[in-house]
This record gives sequence, C-alpha cells and structure tokens, in this order.
Amino acid sequence: MYTKERTGIGRLSAMGLIVAIGIVFGDIGTSPLYVMKAIVGANPAFGSDYIYGAVSCIIWTLTLQTTVKYVLIALRADNKGEGGILALFSLLRSMKPRWLYVVAAVGSAALVADGVITPAITVSSAVEGLRVFDSSLPVVPVTIVVILGIFLMQQAGTGKIGRFFGPFMLLWFLMLGALGVANIGQHAAVLKAFNPLCAVRLLVSSPEWFLIMGAVFLCTTGAEALYSDLGHCGRRNIEVSWLFVKVCLILNYLGQGAWLISNNSVADSVNPFYAIMPGWFTGIGVVMSTGAAVIASQALLSGSFTIFSEAISLGFWPRMKIKYPGAEKGQLYIPAVNMALLVGCLLTVLIFRDSSHMEAAYGLAITVTMLMTTVLLSFWMVSKGVPKVLCVLFATVFGAIEGVFFVANLFKFTHGGWYSLGVAAILAAVIILWRNATRARAGFIEFRPMAECMPMLTAIKADDTIAKYASNLVYFSRSASTDAIESKIVYSIVNKQPKRADHYWFIHVETVDSPDTLDYTAEVIVPGSVYFVSMRFGFRVEPKVTAYFRQVVEDLVAAGELDLTSTYPSLKAMGVPGDFRFMILHRIFSPSSNCSRRDRRLMLVHERLRRIGISDQKAMGLETSVVTEETVPLIINSGTGRRISPREEIQIGQKMSHIGQNGAEE
Repeated sequence: MYTKERTGIGRLSAMGLIVAIGIVFGDIGTSPLYVMKAIVGANPAFGSDYIYGAVSCIIWTLTLQTTVKYVLIALRADNKGEGGILALFSLLRSMKPRWLYVVAAVGSAALVADGVITPAITVSSAVEGLRVFDSSLPVVPVTIVVILGIFLMQQAGTGKIGRFFGPFMLLWFLMLGALGVANIGQHAAVLKAFNPLCAVRLLVSSPEWFLIMGAVFLCTTGAEALYSDLGHCGRRNIEVSWLFVKVCLILNYLGQGAWLISNNSVADSVNPFYAIMPGWFTGIGVVMSTGAAVIASQALLSGSFTIFSEAISLGFWPRMKIKYPGAEKGQLYIPAVNMALLVGCLLTVLIFRDSSHMEAAYGLAITVTMLMTTVLLSFWMVSKGVPKVLCVLFATVFGAIEGVFFVANLFKFTHGGWYSLGVAAILAAVIILWRNATRARAGFIEFRPMAECMPMLTAIKADDTIAKYASNLVYFSRSASTDAIESKIVYSIVNKQPKRADHYWFIHVETVDSPDTLDYTAEVIVPGSVYFVSMRFGFRVEPKVTAYFRQVVEDLVAAGELDLTSTYPSLKAMGVPGDFRFMILHRIFSPSSNCSRRDRRLMLVHERLRRIGISDQKAMGLETSVVTEETVPLIINSGTGRRISPREEIQIGQKMSHIGQNGAEE
C-alpha cells in the first residue's frame, strides 16, 4: 500500500491581517453608513436617552453576537481551518439527530440568499451617495455597471483582491475611528452607552422596539460571512484584525450618536454618517464610502464560493467546475455560482431600483442563518464535552437574541423580505432534494465480491480471440473497499462487450470535507493484472485525476509492482508504454423499475438536478484523456411485480409451436 498526503495551515502574518481586513470585514465595516440613519428613522422625535439606548444596543450586539458568538466561539469550530455553517455541519455528521442536515441546508441557503442582496444594496447606497456631486446621476445604470465590474474581478482570486482591497479598507477603518473621536466631544455623555442598562431601558419603554432592533441588527449582518471566510484568511488573522475593526466601528457609532444629540433639530433630514465629517472632507468621505461599499460585497461572494465547494463535498449540490486562481491557501472561484449571483444581484437592482426599498429585503434571511448556526454550535459544544449547562445557556441566550432580531425583521416581509426568503427557500429545496435523491440512488447500486470476479478478468485477459480494447482499462468505482466491485462495471467488461486489457484499474475518488487533503492508496489485487486505487481530494484541491493517476502509476513502476511497457510486439521492442482508456458509466433510471412512488420521484429529481452540474469527465479533470462513456440502466426492483402464470406459459408455448408448424408447412 502506498500513501501520499499534502496539507496546508494558515498563519498569522502582516499580509494575512491586511487581506482579512479587505475580504472579511467589508460587509460589517460599511454598517455605519446606514445603521444610525435607520435608527433615527424609527423615531424621528428622539431624545438623548433614545440615542444612549440605541448606541448601547449596537455596542452590545457587536460584543455578544459578533465578538462572543462568532470570533471567540464559532471560529474555533473549524474543519481543518475551514469555517462556515457547512464546515460546522461536517463536524457533526456522525451525531444524532439526523435532521441536522436540514438545519445546515436552510442556514447555508439563507446565507447565499443574503449574498444576492448584499452587493446590490451596498453598491446602490454608494452610487446614491455620489448624488452629492451630481443630483441627476442615473442610479440604476451606474449600479449595474459597478456590479458587473465586481463580479468580473472574482476570477482573479480572493488573494489578489484582498491585497488590493486591504490597504483601502485599512484607511477606511482609520477614517471611521478618527471621525468618531473628533465628534464624541460634542456630547461626551454618549459614553453612557457602554452601560447595557441603557439598551434594556430603551427596549422596555419603546413601543417601536421592533423597528429599533430591525435597524440595530444591520450592524452585525456581516458576522456570518466572517465565519465563512475563515479558510481564506485564518483564525488568528481574523481575531487580531477584529480587535482593530471593532474599536473603529464603536468609535464611529459613538461620534454619530454625540452629533445626533447635539443637532437634534436637523438630525432627521441628513445622514449622520456624512454629517460628522468636516465640510472640506465630505467629498473625500463620499469617495471613500463608495469604494468601501463596493468592497463590502466581496465578503459574501467569497463566502458563497466556500459554501458551494463544501456543499459539493457533502453531497448537498451537483458537482461544478471550480477554478483555483492563486496558489494561496483557500483561493477558489466557481464560475457558475458567480454567474448565478450576478444574475440575482441584477434582478434585485431592477426589481427594487432604490437602496431604501432594498433595506426591507435585507437582513431577514441572515437572521435565519444565524439561528441555524446557533443550533449547530450548540451540538458542536456538546460533542466537545462542554458541560450541558453551558451548552443550554449558549443556545438560550443566542437563540433569544436572534429570535428577537428575527421577529423584528419579519415586519419587513411584505415590504421586500419575501424576496430574500424566496431565494433561500428555492436553494434549500434543491439542497434537500439533491441530498435525499443521491443517498437513495446510492442505496440501489449493487456490488459483487471482488474475489468472485477476478477469475473472469484474468480469463478475458488471456483470451487472444478477443480483440484488445486497451492496454490499461480504467474504471471509476463507487466502492471504497477492495472487497467489492460494482455489478455494472463487471457487466461492462464481461457482458456488454468483452473488453480485454493488459491491466484493469479501479479508481475510487472521494471528495472529503477537509479542505486541503490530497492522498492516495494503491493495492495490487492480481499481480500484473488488477489494481485498486483510492484517491481523496479536499474540497479546495482541484481533482486533476489524470495528473495524479500518472503519479500513482509512476510510484508503482518504481516499486516494481507494474510493468507499463506495451505488450504489442512492435511497440514493446521500442519500449513504448501501453495506452490508457478511462471508462465512465452513466446509470440511467429505467422506467421499467418496480419501486415505490417516492423512490421513482427521487430518481427523476436526480436526473433533472444533475443537469445543474458538469459532466463526470470535466469533474474528474479528464478532458485531455481518452475517455469512453457508456450508458447502463439503473433498474430498481424494490417490490414484487406481476409474473406470468405457468398456465399462460404453456398456452403461449403451444401457440408458438403451432405457428412454427404452419410456417414449416408453408
């Protein structure tokens, strides 16, 4: 047995910190643009206590929700360096209850739905800010052009984007902090907001508490993307950079709060974010805000690529083409996902047309994701041996906080929240149906003992009357063990068309939910004739089966387990190696199957959903190889069908005999 493996580990570094600031915190970092404005909109006739309470809600939401739940707890629930709700689920697959996959499916779908809206609302807000220079600026066309540019940049890879965005966002956060410090002096009593009682008093005494909480929630919408981007930047880089980001955010919110209290009479007619800027700085501030709003969309886009790559490895989504733009750990790009998100963003812009209308659709879906993450984190804590009292406390506290946010955001449903929940519902349905269909389909695949089939293969190899099909015949097997082989592979070699070869190879390819795994095992089943290779790819490793299989063959040749020289006399004399032919079997569900309605529906659903993905040849990286595709029937006989009776057999036999006699007489 031969084994090869490669792994990668993220490290704390200055460049890593800059990339984290550019990629991870774009969404949460632009919240000062609209949070305080939305809070004022909830109660235009506010007083100082209202602002103290609102800023206190923001501070403690960032502390409890973002810092405690995500930075201190969730980032530790990593799957070999990968984060996000599906990485968290992959750590719990062996646990009960089994319905946790539904939690993961709903949460991941809601996060992707939020990723459809985030670029649209941030870019629209930025473009609308440019009206300071030109009030007649056509918002929708400019927004569409900017969004197209953002999505075109994705193919460059998050590493290159992060290096470009990082320095800009560093200046952005420094600007936020400096503006906040410069304005706190207008009403220093705003520092009372650090007292959580201010938040409690506001929520208890305000009949419009749901509007306040709906606005406050916008300050932490980027927390889930922060967790999803763990694999792009590493836990330590995110933890350290968050300390800086959080300080800058809180300082800016305090500065806006102080300005609002000191300028109560005009507060409802301006955006406090721009109002705290000196007059000479406003133009620079608008340009910086525009750039930061554009960058903010990157966090959820890179997180969406991670979600889909993890979903594919978990069997939650059909296989798709994944590209790896850079050599840095965690860099990937999925063209089909990028295109789908682009279409979704453009539809959002065309449907809502204005950022104020998009706000109603923004935030509702992400509360669903946060609730699902809380459920999974609670089970993860149990699996790590955390005392059950603490696990229950965690689930209760954060379930209550996110439950309040969810109820508050539900008031947005009829005003646009239906859009994000609708997108999430469609994605969740596809995930659940595909997962159930593939699992049901796998259960109907039949296997035969490997030892039982070897005499047939060696006999075919020795039969010179059968034309040689290939020197090396390679099949992809679903069996992870050398004890069994799929019946349809034996059918292809023996029954469909006898296929004689010098060497038979059976390759089992497994995409695992650890990101950087790349290893193989190779076993000799029949010396000089039959070989079994098992390859494992992490979901961030490009599955170039042809290239890696070549390495396996070279290792076996070097170990003396394989003679690769062609057996054709003319080629053997010149030392030419034998050819390779890869066989791909497509199992098509047979309408003649005798199975339950549920199984029939699942098989038909699988046939339709698999069209979303790419072909097996592309998925395996076999584009440059000699590949033959064969179609074999998938016949499911899980029930007892009707059989012809013996009496009918006799009658038919007599009738056929009579016809034969008549034919002879004629």
